[in-house]
Amino acid sequence: MLNNSQTALTSTIAAIATPMGRGGVGVIRLSGPNSYQIALALTGRQAFKPRFAHFCRFYDSDDTVIDEGLVLYFPAPHSFTGEDVIELQGHGGMILQQQLLTRVFELGANQAVAGEFSARAFDNDKLDLVQAEAIADAIDATSVAAAKSAMRSLTGEFSQKINALLEQLIQLRLYVEAAIDFPDEEGVDFLADEHIAKQLRQVCEQLNNVLATAKQGQLLRDGVSVVIAGRPNAGKSSLLNRLAGQERAIVTDIAGTTRDILQETIVLNGLTLNLTDTAGLRQTDDIVEQAGIERARQAITQADLLLMVYDAHREHEPLRLATELFGSLPNANSILMIANKIDLSDNHQNLPKQFSSQEQIYHPVYVSCKYDTGLEELVNQICDKVGFHPPENSLIARTRHLDALRRTQMALQEADEQLHLFHAGELVAESLRQAQISLNEITGEFTADDLLGKIFGSFCIGK
Repeated sequence: MLNNSQTALTSTIAAIATPMGRGGVGVIRLSGPNSYQIALALTGRQAFKPRFAHFCRFYDSDDTVIDEGLVLYFPAPHSFTGEDVIELQGHGGMILQQQLLTRVFELGANQAVAGEFSARAFDNDKLDLVQAEAIADAIDATSVAAAKSAMRSLTGEFSQKINALLEQLIQLRLYVEAAIDFPDEEGVDFLADEHIAKQLRQVCEQLNNVLATAKQGQLLRDGVSVVIAGRPNAGKSSLLNRLAGQERAIVTDIAGTTRDILQETIVLNGLTLNLTDTAGLRQTDDIVEQAGIERARQAITQADLLLMVYDAHREHEPLRLATELFGSLPNANSILMIANKIDLSDNHQNLPKQFSSQEQIYHPVYVSCKYDTGLEELVNQICDKVGFHPPENSLIARTRHLDALRRTQMALQEADEQLHLFHAGELVAESLRQAQISLNEITGEFTADDLLGKIFGSFCIGK
């Protein structure tokens, strides 16, 4: 993982746990067997009372005062990491913090790497992997909804759902494997026993509920990549400015004003949009504009959702326009057609509500960026298109959680197939075992060390 087991048991680590810069308070955190002795040497005190704030001066090797502040001592195992932990709360000046940290290193501590405190907490069973990841997700949250969801995961709600599902799965495995090892003396075929099929259905239903929750949590955490595209002067940059709530893009009546991609991260109804405005798609001899159009096409191919903006006053065949712009008609699930400038239409209420092509139905959203008409409906349509409707008690989730849940789902489907089509008891048991392994990856019970290294390596230093 981050350290070999011997080093993890013997070393004392330290790091600045607050952002570098000018501030009222700066915190340095120590964890490990020598933390307490280092704090005594640093302050000249004889002892520290656990979980009590002590006002101290911090001394350099020549007894000059580096800084003064508070010392808190959390003895093992009742600490965040499960080890002896010391927190030094001094002034938040960058020079003072670096001087204090240097002195801590001189007294025997080692520099902590990214995520090492959380990794030690995980190793010492103070939290599981879902809770450890939720720490980083809470710090990186881009919306209030994401922060609240991360805190619910941190307090163990997501882990409880996974553990409850695991318990159901384990009980089913025990029943199946016991029936294989100890067949009924009367020759009853246990595979025809409705109990197994019923239990399997219940596990699948519970898994589907957890998966639906995780999908919403993953959208809360990661947001979606949204690209605005269309002809020049359709109102793409105006739409970006309206959604962002500020003038981020230059808007003029001159075609080709936007020549490069412009990116903005915004939060709408709790959903984080990584929004990209692109150059208008058209044939041009302008070399600079051609480069912008090429970048626009690259961004389009990488988008989770494409917003095609067109002039509703001039363009009445959006499907034909989409085919011309993108080379083929995008799938209805990946594009939202936005008819802008409806303020120029005499009777926009009678404009078509939908367009159809090859059994696909496209529902345009009619807006006026000039007068902010229809923007609320547009936001609702964006959320509908990506399936974002988190409940109030939503939980944060990551892509790897979804992957593990989907592999669990596939294993359960295989178990159902082996049960009902082939009546192969041993294969049912093996599929259930694979389902349990995949599910255990979420909380970290059967997670490979290299994956753990990547997860904790994405954390900030000092956490």
